[in-house]
Amino acid sequence: MSEPLPPLDLEDGPAGRILTAAREMLLRETYSGFTMDRLAFALGMSKKTIYQHFSSKQAIVGTILAATGATVRRRVMEALAAPVAYPEKLETVFRIISSYFATMSPAFVEDVARHAPEIHARINAIKEENIPIVFGQLLGMGMEAGMIRPEIDPEFVTQYWLQIVKAIHEPDLLTRSGATARDAFEQALDLFFRGLLTPKGRAGTRWADAPEA
Repeated sequence: MSEPLPPLDLEDGPAGRILTAAREMLLRETYSGFTMDRLAFALGMSKKTIYQHFSSKQAIVGTILAATGATVRRRVMEALAAPVAYPEKLETVFRIISSYFATMSPAFVEDVARHAPEIHARINAIKEENIPIVFGQLLGMGMEAGMIRPEIDPEFVTQYWLQIVKAIHEPDLLTRSGATARDAFEQALDLFFRGLLTPKGRAGTRWADAPEA
């Protein structure tokens, strides 16, 4: 049985039902295989009713992406505000982000890049909107706690991490490596944070026994 998709902040009512069903179809299968006919059949709803809420397939996908970006950002900001130690905040943030990365299979990413480059571009735009805010705050908190190396330039590191995260959903990378998006994200985390954290910062995390970079 497939693993449940991570939660998404959607309104109740017909629009929310449409988006929930569409998201399942998109992420369990492919973008090109997702049609309004199939969506209407899955919902037991007429296409006319769907079009009353969304003008097109692209509008549905765009709304799902926007809701995903907003949900991830909300959950991460809540994790950063939680009254727990910094290492626990790190792990919670990474766990949240990794769960959403895992929803995009290599086949899905390749299909979107081939058949809907505007959607692929929107995925990157969401990263560009969220990562500087979230990661910048994560770095700042870590430096204040003495758990991120003080000599780093936060702006450079944030932009560098943004480019890494954008590359994770490039079809060529996933195809050549044979990795899933979740695996690629986890490997990127390991390589990046192993050198970014101070010994104090690594002590309470998965990198506790890692040598300094």
